[in-house]
Amino acid sequence: MIDREWVVKRVLWVLAMVVVVGILLIVGYVTQAALPAITKVGPFNLLGTNWDPSSGHYGITIFIVGTLLTTLGGLLIGAPLGLVTAVFLTEIAPKRAASVVTRGVELLAGIPSIVLGWLGLILLLPWIRKLTGTQGTGILAASIILGIMIMPTITTIAKDALEAVPSDYRLGSLGLGATRWQTIWRVTVPAARGGLLVAVVLGMGRAVGETMAVALVIGPATAFPKSLTTPTHTLTTKILMEMGESAGVQRSALFFMALALLLIAVLLISLVRIASRKKAYAR
Repeated sequence: MIDREWVVKRVLWVLAMVVVVGILLIVGYVTQAALPAITKVGPFNLLGTNWDPSSGHYGITIFIVGTLLTTLGGLLIGAPLGLVTAVFLTEIAPKRAASVVTRGVELLAGIPSIVLGWLGLILLLPWIRKLTGTQGTGILAASIILGIMIMPTITTIAKDALEAVPSDYRLGSLGLGATRWQTIWRVTVPAARGGLLVAVVLGMGRAVGETMAVALVIGPATAFPKSLTTPTHTLTTKILMEMGESAGVQRSALFFMALALLLIAVLLISLVRIASRKKAYAR
């Protein structure tokens, strides 16, 4: 007679290995495609500040800086909005209001990024252009769009983290004479700190890899941004713009950009694991 538990375990193991093998294949392919650029032009050229394939310069530092600045800007906008919304939904809002806001957050999370980028192009850029007297494109516009995009992700995960805090913590704080606000900011939020950090890091992961929405509002221009409203590029937008018409070393250098994004993703995943472990130890 077939042992069903044995079969289920083996099937789950095979499915898990498919995921692992898929990740290894992606990393291997991207690394292999990036090797010609590494061997022919060298890492110092690739990490330079000049991108001009016609003259043999393939520096990607400009795009790394653009990626980091837009990600940071998106976090500065989206993280506070997401965390405050999560606190409101779990600790303050009545059930009916919380249900309405939750559905709104879910709908916002389901809007395709290209739609948000298009709205930024026709609504946000003219407003920034009128306010600043510049072209409107740049880090500021990209950061606003990214902040809107990552807010639902941060809200959802932060909400789950806050709901996981035992109700005894709240009751104990209130029983000792603390006010509702003191209980929220000095008991509930600190108790969910690990989960809130995970929410922010995962939001950052989405901001780092976003392409189409950022490409519509960031410029583009292959230059360091002199201000928040000057055009620039990110790693993803540069890959999008040039991959279709590239060949040879230039194409390999674009794959090197993709490899850099993978390394950033690995760093973010490591941060999530560290935060999760700290949360487990705190319990």
